[in-house]
Amino acid sequence: MREHFDVLVVGAGISGIGAGYHLQTHCPGRTYAILESRERLGGTWDLFRYPGIRSDSDMFTLGFSFRPWTGEKAIADGDAILRYLEDTAREFGIDRHIRYRHRVTAAAWSSEEALWTVTVEAEGRTRQFSCSFLFLCAGYYDYARGHMPDFAGQADFRGRIVHPQFWTPDIDYADKQVVVIGSGATAVTLVPELAKQAAHVTMLQRSPTYIVARPSLDGIANWLRRHLPESTAYAVTRWKNVLLNQYFFRLARRHPEKAKARLVDMVRCELQHGYDVATHFTPRYDPWDQRLCLIPDGDLFVAIREGRADVVTDHVARFTADGIALKSGKTLPADLIVAATGLEVQLMGGIPVTVDGAAIHWPDRIAYKGMMFSGVPNFAIAFGYTNASWTLKADLTASHVVRLLNRMARRGMRQVTPEPQAPVTPTPFVDFTSGYIQRVAEILPRQGHRAPWRVHQSYTRDLLALRFGRIDDELVFSNPEPARRRAA
Repeated sequence: MREHFDVLVVGAGISGIGAGYHLQTHCPGRTYAILESRERLGGTWDLFRYPGIRSDSDMFTLGFSFRPWTGEKAIADGDAILRYLEDTAREFGIDRHIRYRHRVTAAAWSSEEALWTVTVEAEGRTRQFSCSFLFLCAGYYDYARGHMPDFAGQADFRGRIVHPQFWTPDIDYADKQVVVIGSGATAVTLVPELAKQAAHVTMLQRSPTYIVARPSLDGIANWLRRHLPESTAYAVTRWKNVLLNQYFFRLARRHPEKAKARLVDMVRCELQHGYDVATHFTPRYDPWDQRLCLIPDGDLFVAIREGRADVVTDHVARFTADGIALKSGKTLPADLIVAATGLEVQLMGGIPVTVDGAAIHWPDRIAYKGMMFSGVPNFAIAFGYTNASWTLKADLTASHVVRLLNRMARRGMRQVTPEPQAPVTPTPFVDFTSGYIQRVAEILPRQGHRAPWRVHQSYTRDLLALRFGRIDDELVFSNPEPARRRAA
């Protein structure tokens, strides 16, 4: 027997919790469940346990639109974010809809039934659910494995090698020589935190990343809280941060050389005179070709100035018994090596999807409004921005899904499928040069060159399109409800 829900949400992270809120608020007559493979909600914020884990976006935009962030810090610690998610799910009763330890292994659409059949592994048993609409909120990376290059000589190293995705409490770094390989958000978070107890920490990078220091406290937000109602202060701060972020993003894309010079000059001002900023903090690419790294209160620069950490720009030749030999001929001593070498992208939660018996090959599909896909009925994903907080786009996507569900009900239709009504030229789904995207570029869906098949990296454009724009542009509504059901 299949257990049926009107909507199944896959994933109980920040996107899944937001989806639950929108479904129960704006589609109160529909049933829904959230299937979560892990034992706890929170997604990213439950998975990552490495020292210093924090947001790389401000919490006034990473937080939900419907529940203000009330923490003191705008750049919040991971534990505080997880508590915020748990409190949100409990306050709105979303937690009662979550099925833990339910890992989705397959999803099959039947046009005859107008249903998805979702196969799930739950506590050692295989179960099946059915739903009228499937909403994937499982993020974009593989929780079971991180990206780990096969470095020569790894077996020779006498210390411990750790990937941050699998950090455990028994990892000892106090008074040790630590090398962190990488230069992304995880590396720049780890280095200053490890440097508080380690003998010394070295960030080993192949090439530099743009790094921007920002206060962990938002002075304007805290002033507004003292003078305005909480919800008003939150809304004003949220829009302030959205608009400022969009302004600086557009400025950087229009004038990349000026933006690059300014970002590098900001780093130069943070570090002591004579520091080799050109080598260690001047990327070869333009700003926003990859995501900028945010460090609260300049903590990485403080650790470097105080001599507790340094940056080495070089390539690994091989691991040795006592550290890392570099291609330049230098060696880095190490007791602990932390490989902050990236994520493994896994779109659609790694779930095989079929439509009327035919397997979906995602590179053949074009994204519709960044959330649905050509030829795939009653199916959506939450996929956030690369240049802003993930939650902004996830929130808009969830609100658009409920609009779509309500439109289907009013029309008496059981099926809605994105279908191009004019030629669409495929382009990359994510216009980013980051390694984790480029490694999987050939297996990702595509986006189109025109609306509504274009994936915009703009909250204001998406707000107009998804919350207030036409809902049925290049959508095919079909499969009418049986007459007896409509009569009932």
